[in-house]
Amino acid sequence: MTTDAKIRNAKPGVKPYKIPCEKGLFALIKPNGSKLWRFKYRHDGKEKLLSLGMYPDVSLKEACERRDEARRLREQGIDPSENRKAQKATQAERSANSFEAVAREWFAKHSPGWA
Repeated sequence: MTTDAKIRNAKPGVKPYKIPCEKGLFALIKPNGSKLWRFKYRHDGKEKLLSLGMYPDVSLKEACERRDEARRLREQGIDPSENRKAQKATQAERSANSFEAVAREWFAKHSPGWA
């Protein structure tokens, strides 16, 4: 079983290397010293890799929780990576729409005095 101390004390090497956790979760230790959480899974027969965050911003416990959520999605037949992309697109659309609404309201309020 991987521990927080093992990840914290991992030293960068010449090449990136993995510290396996369990159920597809691993920490990727890069030569520049960054430590990244990754979840390896299969969807429609293809191997996929989901980024779960950077250590220590994302703790081992939180990485396990994110992995478990991705596994629940997989059990429902949903690709966690595609689900994340769809959520980001929806959020971007909402942000654009709310900015557009504010801009139109501002324009309508201020434009009559321009002529």
